[in-house]
Amino acid sequence: MLDLSEPKLSKILVGLKRVVDYNVRVRVKPDGTGVVTDGVKMSINPFDEIALEEALRIKEKGGATEVVVVSIGPADTQQQLRTGLAMGADRAILVQTDTPVEPLAAARIFLKLIEKESPQIVLLGKQGIDDDNNQTGQMLAALWDRPQATFASKVELEGAKAKVTREVDAGLETIEVDLPAVLTTDLRLNEPRYVKLPDIMKAKKKPLDTVAIASLGVDTAPQFKTTRYEPPAARSKGIMVKDVAELVAALKQKGLV
Repeated sequence: MLDLSEPKLSKILVGLKRVVDYNVRVRVKPDGTGVVTDGVKMSINPFDEIALEEALRIKEKGGATEVVVVSIGPADTQQQLRTGLAMGADRAILVQTDTPVEPLAAARIFLKLIEKESPQIVLLGKQGIDDDNNQTGQMLAALWDRPQATFASKVELEGAKAKVTREVDAGLETIEVDLPAVLTTDLRLNEPRYVKLPDIMKAKKKPLDTVAIASLGVDTAPQFKTTRYEPPAARSKGIMVKDVAELVAALKQKGLV
């Protein structure tokens, strides 16, 4: 429910991460130094796409005047930002770097942009499907000293507050936070819209600003060092059993029962 009697939110900032498309089978490089990305389809992180869809719905209901999408990555990340603009975002900001950025550094970068943009809501996916860290939103809220509502499956704006239904281990939890705030999205929040060709053409004319990461004065030095990547162990071939007794015997032999 959106209370239109209250002043409009000025701005929503949405983070979009560039990741290997979720339909692509990830392959580890032969030397174990990373995953293969050459010639691989890259897309917006699915959780971030949900965050953008929610921001656009809020704006369409009159709850915001502008939706700004932000990404941190190499120059090629402009492709994902253009997709975000085609979905309906008003403008985009690329913090350009060719070096992977850890969650704490990403949170510090977002904080710098918040200081400049002054959004009322920062919407992020709960995690990236590449590293699965689930940390940036929480770290950003702590650095910004503002409330957070993570794993959102429903968002309702009521004046200067947001009522958020969260997906937790025990089921659902509903909390109310004061704005400005950081919200992170779960899968069941919404279903992102399809991008149409006319929207893709319009997106080419929307502003996309590029900011050098060094100009923000943020410490992005890595705190962790990845020594090697390895693919999951190959699944062993299954066996056929004649009856339940033989199945139980096979399970006992493997120490599973």
